[in-house]
Amino acid sequence: PAGESLSQFRRILRDAEQQRRMVQMGYMYRYNPGVVMLREFLREGWLGEVFEVHTVMSKVVDARNRADFARFPGGILFELGCHVLDLVIQILGKPAHVTAHSQHASSQHNDILRDNMLAVLDYPNAIATVKSSAMEVEGFARRHLTVCGTHGTFHIQPLDDPAVRISLDQPRGKYQRGVQDIALPTYRRYVGDAADMARVLRGEKQSDFSYAHDLLVQETLLLACGVTAGTE
Repeated sequence: PAGESLSQFRRILRDAEQQRRMVQMGYMYRYNPGVVMLREFLREGWLGEVFEVHTVMSKVVDARNRADFARFPGGILFELGCHVLDLVIQILGKPAHVTAHSQHASSQHNDILRDNMLAVLDYPNAIATVKSSAMEVEGFARRHLTVCGTHGTFHIQPLDDPAVRISLDQPRGKYQRGVQDIALPTYRRYVGDAADMARVLRGEKQSDFSYAHDLLVQETLLLACGVTAGTE
């Protein structure tokens, strides 16, 4: 994530925009093939009106890394949940309200890390949740993104080795009505990001993610973590 100070990040983005410099955030899943496929479904309107988005991003964090994460007031959602919150904002945009839930749940670690967190994002016609913990055994396997719309559901799990299950109320493009599983190519983090950056720097395209989007993600993340800098 882009640090704890929203005002500082706002200045960075403003300076970058004025100087026509590219800013690329290191969110893991922007060019995940499942996410790229989801963007096609949303662009074509195949899922209908989206009313629910659910994400989970967890793992077991050892004592040394817990100490590092505890230096930041945002807890485990600040460190891990940012990667999937970026996806939620891509799908639904700015939330009307954000409710943060957090606790230190572990009895095995005598630290101050908020290790069990949930954020609920309210929209006029949708609700989204972002869940993150530092204690989930085999958490990588359950990392997922689910998008439910009035005409279908799109589920990616696990995010790091993506497979997709779609449910459609009617045929859409090459996809049939009903439930079907889609195999995807192996995903390597950040390869697609680097390739996209190269195309932007060569002047072949505009960035897929605006300064305004990155600022909105950061603002929402701080609110989702219960950090007051989110209201600066």
